[in-house]
Amino acid sequence: MINSRWITLGSLETMMPLIAHKLNGSILFRKEFMISEKVRYAKLSICALGLGVYSINGKSVTEDVLCTPFTHYDKRVIYQVYDVTDLLRQGKNVIGVHAGNGFYNDNRILWNDAFAPWRDNPKLAVMLEMEFESGKREVLRTDTSWKCVSGPSVYNHMRQGEIFDASLQRKGFDMPGYDDADWENAKITHEPGGVLETVDMPPIRVVRTIEPISCKAGIYDFGENISGWAKITAIGEKGQEIKLIYDEALENDTELRGSCKSSLTFENISVCFEDIYIMSGEGEEEFRPSFCYHGFRYVKVENAPESFSIVAEVVHTDLKRIGSFYSDNDMLNKIHEASVRSTLSNYVGIPTDCPHREQNGWTGDAWWSADQSLMNFDMVQAYAKWLRDFKDAQRPNGQLPGIIPSAGWGYNWGSGPGWDSALILIPWKVYVHTGKTSIMEDMWENMVRYMEYFERMSDQYIACFGLGDWAPVRTPVCPTEIVDTAYFYVDALTMAKIAEVLGKDSSYWYEKAEQIRVAWRDAFWNKSDKEHLKTFQTFWACAIYYGLLEQDEIPYAAECLAKLVQENSYLIDCGTAGTKCIFNALSDNGYTDVIYRMVANPVAPSYAYWINNGATTFCEFWNMKESLNHHMYSEVDNWLYRYVGGIQINEEGLIIKPHILNEVNYVCVEYNGTKVERRENKVDIICAVDAKVIIGSKEYCIRKGERASFLL
Repeated sequence: MINSRWITLGSLETMMPLIAHKLNGSILFRKEFMISEKVRYAKLSICALGLGVYSINGKSVTEDVLCTPFTHYDKRVIYQVYDVTDLLRQGKNVIGVHAGNGFYNDNRILWNDAFAPWRDNPKLAVMLEMEFESGKREVLRTDTSWKCVSGPSVYNHMRQGEIFDASLQRKGFDMPGYDDADWENAKITHEPGGVLETVDMPPIRVVRTIEPISCKAGIYDFGENISGWAKITAIGEKGQEIKLIYDEALENDTELRGSCKSSLTFENISVCFEDIYIMSGEGEEEFRPSFCYHGFRYVKVENAPESFSIVAEVVHTDLKRIGSFYSDNDMLNKIHEASVRSTLSNYVGIPTDCPHREQNGWTGDAWWSADQSLMNFDMVQAYAKWLRDFKDAQRPNGQLPGIIPSAGWGYNWGSGPGWDSALILIPWKVYVHTGKTSIMEDMWENMVRYMEYFERMSDQYIACFGLGDWAPVRTPVCPTEIVDTAYFYVDALTMAKIAEVLGKDSSYWYEKAEQIRVAWRDAFWNKSDKEHLKTFQTFWACAIYYGLLEQDEIPYAAECLAKLVQENSYLIDCGTAGTKCIFNALSDNGYTDVIYRMVANPVAPSYAYWINNGATTFCEFWNMKESLNHHMYSEVDNWLYRYVGGIQINEEGLIIKPHILNEVNYVCVEYNGTKVERRENKVDIICAVDAKVIIGSKEYCIRKGERASFLL
């Protein structure tokens, strides 16, 4: 994009902090140009901030939606590159762009977005490189010869919704010969500040279309909680306003719950997780938003004309599926499906916490769900992009915010070791699953800087800062220093392992890890006045899962943890930190049946309680209040692969170790071409890589491509 200028609509009001509540609408850009020869190859490099819809000669440049990727725009801006050879022709051609606000121009106060250092009106930079059959080359760039005008999306906010006035459409604006005499010449504007780069990352796309399963009192039920939007088709009168109100749940049969509502008014039109389409009155009209997405199951339609239809389009990052789970236990299948749906609807460019209320890249949520995400999807490129955002978010002292990207919010509240550790633990997990070291190599210096910060935040290696065992079932909560110091240990240990893989000196980190481990044991395990800690499931789960105990102590600890679960009527009593640990801590030590009873318990708090009460995604809190679509509790899905199915991805490679559950007679799991199928006590295995198989006390080796059968 060398020498391409950033352009905008000059007549727009400049965004100022004191008028942060204001938000400009969309902009249409066009550039008409001549091609005198046959094009051999043409490459379009393009970046619209915050978001853009791109076309050439009336045809879409890409199936991708919600372009451009969200970054710290003042540090790094990602442009996209498309092969547009087939869209160009000899004679007149036109590039058309519809640009909206996205996260670049966000007026929300809550997360400092309105005061983001990058915030500005929508803008555009383009470079079209053409090579002709004659060998001649030409480059077209954005400059003041481009034309622009206010667009039909008169209000668009990434979280709140979009107001689209169809009477303001400029039909054919992206076609040659369009009369743009009333358009302005573009104005050169401020650069966003970040380094321009292109990144190989999976795009955001419309991946499915869903028909409503019912409609009552104007509320359409699409049967599952998703990320995306409604697409409507209607015939009506000019000026008729069709309102689409999105929600996850119903208050009753005729009312939306509105639990995550946060209102905003634009020129006397209320915008609250809503889209409003103002009809042109010109025959059959179709609308879907271009500059926002929603999290929802239900859409309430107000003021629809008689001729009206609606579908839901599911929108998220188009992650490649590499794993599957199926069993004859319907509840476990539904839990797996809910986990997958939660993960996908919370990956729209970045891993978010929820697709409706926040759409923030909470780092802890991503870490807690990383293992199952890597079992279900090819996450390498998606994670590589997002972890690069950590570089842009990290302060010089090593500190990280709880949400990434961040406009400046979340450094001193909203973070903590359970969140920050995503910087270290996710790259390591990617390596364990794929053998790829590129993310670890890229992030190493940032990891070191964070660990230095972590140590400064500790006292004699005991750490206590941040949110701790977030979203617990009850109070009192397991003390924060228990989980924080456990993370300090596992981060240091993982640093040692990463150093070994990268050919660096690991001795410092092994020594540091042991010092932290000794400090944890001295402070919490060996002290008689700390017996109250042993009433917390999270205490035992962290101690076992993160390797803080001696080998001969683990059976006793697992027994104590199992008893706590049993004495609690087989109900989980953990927040997010403990939930990440408890599945492995018990199942690795002979208590898979206890975990199953905990997971399938119909009484709250449990996964089965969520499913039995209509959840199709995982909730933010065990009591099903607030958000109904969070993925932070999805370690259960890793448990389904690892123990119910028997596929374990460990540091030493692939291990297949099926567990017998009386409630599951048939189970079939696949991961990257490896398949394990169990019918009662017979297990059939197909291995895509060399694997160790553990059946009872016996171990076997299976080579890549081999098939084998065993009796349990």
